[in-house]
Amino acid sequence: MRRTTGALLGAVAVLLTLLPLSPASASAPGERADDPAALSVPPNLVINDDFPDPEIFVDGGTYHAYSTSSRHGRVPHATAPSADGPWTVQGDVMPDRPAWTGSGGFWAPDVSRRADGRYLMYFTGPDTASGRMCLGAALADSPAGPFLATSDQPLVCNAGEGGDIDPSSFVDTDGTRYLLYKNDGNAVGQPAILWLQRTEADGITFVGGRTELLRNDLPSEDGVIEAPVLIKRASHYVLFYSAGVYTTSNYQTSYAVSTSLTGPYTRAYRPLMTTATLDNAVDGPGGADIVDGRILFHGWRPEGGRGMYVAQLGWDNDYPVVRGSRVRHEAERGSLSNASVRQTGSASQGAVAAGIDHADSWVDITVFAAGSGAHTLHIGYAAGYGEARHTLSINGAPAGTVTYQDRGWENWTEVSVPVELVEGRNTVRLQFQSRWAELDYVEVA
Repeated sequence: MRRTTGALLGAVAVLLTLLPLSPASASAPGERADDPAALSVPPNLVINDDFPDPEIFVDGGTYHAYSTSSRHGRVPHATAPSADGPWTVQGDVMPDRPAWTGSGGFWAPDVSRRADGRYLMYFTGPDTASGRMCLGAALADSPAGPFLATSDQPLVCNAGEGGDIDPSSFVDTDGTRYLLYKNDGNAVGQPAILWLQRTEADGITFVGGRTELLRNDLPSEDGVIEAPVLIKRASHYVLFYSAGVYTTSNYQTSYAVSTSLTGPYTRAYRPLMTTATLDNAVDGPGGADIVDGRILFHGWRPEGGRGMYVAQLGWDNDYPVVRGSRVRHEAERGSLSNASVRQTGSASQGAVAAGIDHADSWVDITVFAAGSGAHTLHIGYAAGYGEARHTLSINGAPAGTVTYQDRGWENWTEVSVPVELVEGRNTVRLQFQSRWAELDYVEVA
């Protein structure tokens, strides 16, 4: 049997840390099913056209989407009966160029409805005076436009910090309105910072100064954070953002949380969606927006341009979970029966569930599913004394047997198993059947 160290936990539960509860990169090599990505439900490509940085707004039962400039116009517009579609691209909702803008595309629009019933659009446009991308505002009497600029000057334009991009609106539970945006510091060798600015009810008159929420300071972000979207949950605020260089597969969607609107915000331990966590179903997922239990975002298409995708979004203790994107749960943090925790620097977060060597040895791991149906468990393990097996059960019901090939101790490997999960929390049990394997983590997609 495997030699183990650490205290025997018996049946003591080790509660899974909820922050970070976020997808892990699929970097570990391993043995998989023939096509494990097909076992889970990947995001659905609902606009198979160039429609980047999608903004979603619901009005009177109609879903409206707006995007960065494309062949469809300055601010392309699409409609659908639901977030899942079918979506129809309608055309351009800003036919007249604002006076302060020059030639070039318009980026990342945001649309909301004001208390006076008019529709407010924030947009990013090329400022003629500064030569940088800056923020503007426009109004319309319908979400279908036409949107006309509120001023012949930008709303926000800090040229010395690289300009400003990616605006989004947020209305707190007390009705106070805010503007979020990013200064484009990475374009000029300065920090890229996400800002919060309070406004009057009109959305264009500022109240006080701005507040820094987050800045680019992780190596994995490649110097870039952008596309802020703020959601208020019962226990905290959730700040979604994109990170990385948008032209690459490293572009990703992550989030940070705070119990206070103005922060400090704590990043998730791992991004919410990456190309890898989506098992390459989407290349460079970013520019996300949230509506009605769905997350909509863009990704690169093989034929070029960024299409719009949709996936189910669930909330586990007010932390987001995207169906189809891997979420990692550390095995050593589950409930262990007649097993132990072993510390090892070669494993994920430095520990594994070990000593699963007896008939009454098992590990229970609570996982969350954004929706019911087919999912995939990716189990990280090591086995060194021949082929080992665990009995698998889901919510107390038998779900087959997991076989672990002998790849050697400390050689952490993955095996992928199809399962059916119910929406919400599920209990995954891996129980000794034959020989010996240690468990590093379980990822759910």
